[in-house]
Amino acid sequence: MDLHFGDSKPTDEERAAVDALLGPPESSWEGADRTDADLRWARGGRAARDRRDLLLPGLHAINDRIGWISEGALDYLCRRLTVPPAEAYGVATFYAMFSVRPRPATVLHVCTDLACTAAGAGGLCAGIEARLGPGSGVSVERSPCLGLCERAPAALAIRAGDPVRTAVSAPAAVEAAVLAASAPDAAPEEPPAVAAVPQAGDPSLVLLRRVGVVDPSSLDDYRAHGGYTALRRAFELGPAGVIREVTDSGLVGRGGAAFPTGRKWQATASQPDHPHYLVCNADESEPGTFKDRVLMEGDPYALVEAITIASYAISAHRAFVYIRGEYPRAVHRLQYAIDQARARGLLGDDILGQGYHLDIEIRRGAGAYICGEETALFNSIEGYRGEPRSKPPFPVEKGLFGKPTVENNVETLVNVLPILTIGAPAYAAIGTGRSTGPKLFCVSGRVERPGVYELPFGATLGELLDLAGVRKGLRAVLLGGAAGGFVRPDELGVPLTFEGTREAGTTLGSGVVMAFDDTVPLPRLLLRIAEFFRDESCGQCVPCRVGTVRQEEALRRIVERTGAGATEDIALLREVGRAMRDASICGLGQTAWNAVESAIDRLGAYE
Repeated sequence: MDLHFGDSKPTDEERAAVDALLGPPESSWEGADRTDADLRWARGGRAARDRRDLLLPGLHAINDRIGWISEGALDYLCRRLTVPPAEAYGVATFYAMFSVRPRPATVLHVCTDLACTAAGAGGLCAGIEARLGPGSGVSVERSPCLGLCERAPAALAIRAGDPVRTAVSAPAAVEAAVLAASAPDAAPEEPPAVAAVPQAGDPSLVLLRRVGVVDPSSLDDYRAHGGYTALRRAFELGPAGVIREVTDSGLVGRGGAAFPTGRKWQATASQPDHPHYLVCNADESEPGTFKDRVLMEGDPYALVEAITIASYAISAHRAFVYIRGEYPRAVHRLQYAIDQARARGLLGDDILGQGYHLDIEIRRGAGAYICGEETALFNSIEGYRGEPRSKPPFPVEKGLFGKPTVENNVETLVNVLPILTIGAPAYAAIGTGRSTGPKLFCVSGRVERPGVYELPFGATLGELLDLAGVRKGLRAVLLGGAAGGFVRPDELGVPLTFEGTREAGTTLGSGVVMAFDDTVPLPRLLLRIAEFFRDESCGQCVPCRVGTVRQEEALRRIVERTGAGATEDIALLREVGRAMRDASICGLGQTAWNAVESAIDRLGAYE
């Protein structure tokens, strides 16, 4: 293991940022300022290596305090954790939100992804850059989706310091975004989560019924509205009974793969290898997706309760929530809920006097779409580059830290609460025979009322768009986000179920529904999708690493009418798309061609 360190030294601020996370160093080997220690001896090396999973939080600590990660700061963090600097550099450069080069303390991330592009993000970026000018002390960065699609275009300002300050401007205008960057504390307060729920107050809601009704900071208010009823029911049933209820309900994963949740839990619970882990995937980086953000901001105790139930069912005593770094308010709300639950005996030792113990830790992502893939997420938590692992072995056998692990997203876990409160048969009666329960849909683009909608499986796309108020001139609807597919205006009768969308030749994915009208140039939109996949490919496998670049090059030639003709480039796109779909190691490369293919075949994008 190469532990060669450079000669750069950390500043006092950088050292303080790391020590605030890890505690003071105990020896000169770890960087302590002690001349009496002998550097030939490293005590506690194995214990330090066992803390490798603190590498990502350590990088966040430095980046939050300083605004970028210097060589001296990186070396100091590596000494503390006994991590080879070359490996830590590879991790630090993997994430878009980190910088290993000097930059201003304030970074303004301006979303240029699909919904924001359609809402004029290009002009917004140009206006902000012209308004700030050089030497403004603000770094303006064009960003992939910020998860604020219902308020597009969006901008997120992050000012490094102790503490770090953030401000959201959405929908963003030039002056409002500049204010957020120059004076985060003076920026207007972000609207509450309920503003993203057009159906708020509807008595038929199941998953969203508390958003806007319950104070998200109050545990007492949550309990007064039925909170922790499901956990008490879980303790009555026992772990096997909980898994049986979830299995009988027909609940499947809401992240897009639609794997039966009960089967995943049972497979993990039955593994003799311990400890078991539960990981909540809140890294919803799919362009157009923001439902998990709304749940965490508007009903955080529901997620804490659901994680507790799932962990109890699989005999896990440590759970992680991996939240994307672009969600500062969700991180704050959920951490407060975890702290309150722990203080009130609903986390920690002997929960509700049942002899069960659990703790939940939040880990922040740092801008990497690929970390939405479960094994890439495990690598990220463990302190490695967020690259997918080959399967088998599957996570239920060897997942986080090589131990049996359940990974579910926020929406999937929150569905467990109504399953236990109303019972599996009543839950299964919602929706259709093969797609049971309610489903959340993220509607954005050219609609009058964008936001998160809750409908039972089986409702049609047209019914959903009627609720959202489709504007005139509808050209196409993108289902499933950048990894999904387009449908035409005459196909709005497609049922919103996993099997229904599959039979229609598209995908439901994570529930993204983006409407586009004739004012949005489709070729430019497809080029933006290709740019997204090129940027987000982890580069581990050749089909995806090369294929996403070739796809973007061909689409750019078509848009700019340079090089080969459109017919030749479309033939090349099909060949590259097939190679990515058949040979890529994970879902990113396997789905990178989907939206482009559907636009060519269903919409006649280049005719």
